[in-house]
Amino acid sequence: GRPPRRPPSSSSSRSAAPRIANAVARSAPPARRRARLAALARPFPVGEDAASKSASDASAPTTPNPPAPPAPPAARRRVRARDFRHPLDQQNTQLLRAVPGLSQITKSLVTPVAEQMLVLEQISTSVLVGPKQLPHVHKLVLDAASVLDIDPPQLYIRQSSQPNAYTLAISGREPVIVVHTALVELMTAAELQAVIAHEMGHLKCDHGVWLTVANLLTLGAEIAPLMPAFVVDNFRDGLMRWVRAAELSCDRAALLVAGDPRVVVSVLMKLSGGCPKLSGQLNVDAFLDQARRYDDESSSPLGWYLRNAQTRQLTHPLPVARAREIDEWSRSEDFARLGIEPAPTPEELELWSPEAA
Repeated sequence: GRPPRRPPSSSSSRSAAPRIANAVARSAPPARRRARLAALARPFPVGEDAASKSASDASAPTTPNPPAPPAPPAARRRVRARDFRHPLDQQNTQLLRAVPGLSQITKSLVTPVAEQMLVLEQISTSVLVGPKQLPHVHKLVLDAASVLDIDPPQLYIRQSSQPNAYTLAISGREPVIVVHTALVELMTAAELQAVIAHEMGHLKCDHGVWLTVANLLTLGAEIAPLMPAFVVDNFRDGLMRWVRAAELSCDRAALLVAGDPRVVVSVLMKLSGGCPKLSGQLNVDAFLDQARRYDDESSSPLGWYLRNAQTRQLTHPLPVARAREIDEWSRSEDFARLGIEPAPTPEELELWSPEAA
């Protein structure tokens, strides 16, 4: 198969858009997907200033109005967390709840002061996405939230050279998803939406407070010094094991929104060895072959031990393992029973990106 193509430049996109539009028309996407595309294409209401400016420019040449969007499709089945939660997520959730001192450690980290600092940190150093700020990205958020049947969280874009995204679920406040600019530069529109949907999976699965604790520890927070060392170490090990399992559930949430396992695998591949210069040349099938080879190499007792030692302190499972997991689940009867309709294709999503305007 061919790897996902990079978003075209503004000049090439104008010439490519008619070809893509014709291909989309020939494919006759199902009603539910047409509705998603129509929602992505529909502009947000403009304010009074913008409306008055449009009226003053009435004499300027205008383009024909786009065709009316299709009628809304029939109500779809609501997605439940248990429909896609990974078995290791369920198992490690039970193990984490049994860790001694869990509630005390959580309270020592997730304090009102820490929560307020997290909120101020995002507001002061990031860009909040919304109808008037990066509206094309905001539409991806609304679309993913609709598929996963959750309230849309706040999305912040933060300047960073590290391709990363994380979720902060703070009690009594609207959840926050943060995406780094380096990650945005790597991804196509479909892949960026898959990343956002992955983070929304944490909210759908109610990973909540424990995920915030894990993110605080990753950001350098210290556990209360009076806590016994063996309790702290036990908690860290259990928490990291749970986080890695929770990530597998969220990869499945990304697939529910993307509709195509190749999009999710492409995200993992780019996080492993992608850069803007090479991202359009990477091959998903070759990366899946690499994942199978890793399974073969680590299937011996020694390989199993080294694999566990390698992942013990990681916050995420290894990308090759995640790629293999999501590829296998996409072929499973459990996934087929969900009746997930294919999402808008990467090419269709690119039509609504700024480069295609």
